[in-house]
Amino acid sequence: MNINKKHILKILFPNGHTIDERENEELEFKESFSLSALPDYYRSFAGFANNKGGCIIFGVKDSPRKLVGLIEKSRDQFQNIDSQRITQDLLEVFSANIQWSQTEVVNEGKTFGVFKILASHKKPVIAKKNYGKNQVIKAAEVYYRYAGRTQKIQYAELEAIVQARIEKNTNQWMDLMSKIAQVGPQNAAILEVKGDSNFENGSLPIFTMDAEHINEIKDMQDRNILDDGSTQSIDLNKDKVPFIGVIPNLKENLLMFYPLSAIQLAQAVKEKLPDASRHKVWEVIKKNNMKDNTEYSVYNFRNKMHEDQYKESGKLATGTPSIYNYKAVDFIVTLLKN
Repeated sequence: MNINKKHILKILFPNGHTIDERENEELEFKESFSLSALPDYYRSFAGFANNKGGCIIFGVKDSPRKLVGLIEKSRDQFQNIDSQRITQDLLEVFSANIQWSQTEVVNEGKTFGVFKILASHKKPVIAKKNYGKNQVIKAAEVYYRYAGRTQKIQYAELEAIVQARIEKNTNQWMDLMSKIAQVGPQNAAILEVKGDSNFENGSLPIFTMDAEHINEIKDMQDRNILDDGSTQSIDLNKDKVPFIGVIPNLKENLLMFYPLSAIQLAQAVKEKLPDASRHKVWEVIKKNNMKDNTEYSVYNFRNKMHEDQYKESGKLATGTPSIYNYKAVDFIVTLLKN
């Protein structure tokens, strides 16, 4: 996620040397940055994620508003942020992944730190536990960015989020029925997707299958598609229909969700970040244990025996490759940029 530095400069220096912009639903100013205040920033992250997204800019004094830039201590702390730690904290504290990035903007000898937060695809983002000094974040609370402040969400905004989810769910059902009508109910199979999926825009996939495989699919009962059974499974008896289609075969379906080999993953990262070497990519994969995280990667077993062996013992057969999705590309690029 790139931050447009020119846009930040226009906010800070619209008239060359002064600032006219006020805090609003998408903008928050802070005079200094401190690692000890991370829980407060996380609270703001959640507030922006539950609204339209936005930016926190450090180095702007309030009352009166003045462009002071970060002092050396604040600048050093901001420059040495452990992005992996922040990402991990956010995943542990909140119910949905919060996408964020950071950068610095320098003008007239002054340095300003910037956090950018995207609107969440899975609103509301809810606090899962108490966190921070004096419990600045409290379990079960939902934070929302209002004009000039972040606070607990009010009824009207929460109702709007709930209604948006209902509308999205209704549209998915309508899309689902349309897909069934296209293939015919006699040719449809249930594909249950657990956890995070790649269909956040609400679009439902439709697959095709050779006639010779139809009976094999009909005979399946709760058969796992992925190695740990946590992401996708087929259930023909229960009424679980988040996504539906005529499924080609398990191997092709797996590659549909995870289309990239390790080499292709490294190349995709390099296209977005030219100075990213394969060594750096492998390092990020290892440090973040991405091979064992089905949000980004799965093992592409060469045969059923190797898969069963892994499930029973946790030991991989020599030469078992990992395959990746494009979410893994974005994750690696974000970490390397930071």
